[in-house]
Amino acid sequence: MLGGMSWESTASYYSAVNKGVSKALGGLHSARVCLYSVDFAEIEQLQHENRWDEAANLLCRAAQSVEAGGADFLLICTNTMHKVAEQIASSIAIPLVHIADATAEQLVADGVKRVGLLGTRFTMEQDFYKGRVSEKYGIDVLVPDEEEQSLIHKVIYTELCLGEIRDASREKYLKIIGSLHARGAEAVILGCTEIALLVQQKHTQVPLYDTTQIHAGKAVTLAIGQS
Repeated sequence: MLGGMSWESTASYYSAVNKGVSKALGGLHSARVCLYSVDFAEIEQLQHENRWDEAANLLCRAAQSVEAGGADFLLICTNTMHKVAEQIASSIAIPLVHIADATAEQLVADGVKRVGLLGTRFTMEQDFYKGRVSEKYGIDVLVPDEEEQSLIHKVIYTELCLGEIRDASREKYLKIIGSLHARGAEAVILGCTEIALLVQQKHTQVPLYDTTQIHAGKAVTLAIGQS
């Protein structure tokens, strides 16, 4: 696992993977995990300064450490940094389990044809995530308007990544989810691993796809198959 982006959501990954393995195998079983947790301050600065190649190099070195630690496959425990997933995948010999693929496979299985996407501004604006879901899986992806994207992005970086959960922010997110649903989204992807800390299925009738849980679930399936 390549984590720390942020550590708050990586903790959710670690919990989900271990719970999944425990449920599957029973007893005192837990997951064999090799985790490299980066300093998110470095990554965040590179993101907002548009220095993606430098961020990729940093994460490639971290991924190589995970591989050297004996991992059979790699998870990048964040949606946004899948922008550099190809560079990371090419730097290692083990498979990279792409978060957008895991999510889209679940959407296809559930028959969802049009979906809303929440995430960082990078994920919502750029094509590395929504383009993959659309082109590879034939799913129409809707994103919030520019003002809504700014709000979502700000809450992620100034609240959720710091572990701050505010009811007022949840209400704003739920309003945006409702707007996407009104525009025709059959479901909404929580396309930033921190968002599920704020919004869960109990808060809305619109189906939500928690990428952290889906990605972790895919890892459990692969791990159990290789154990």
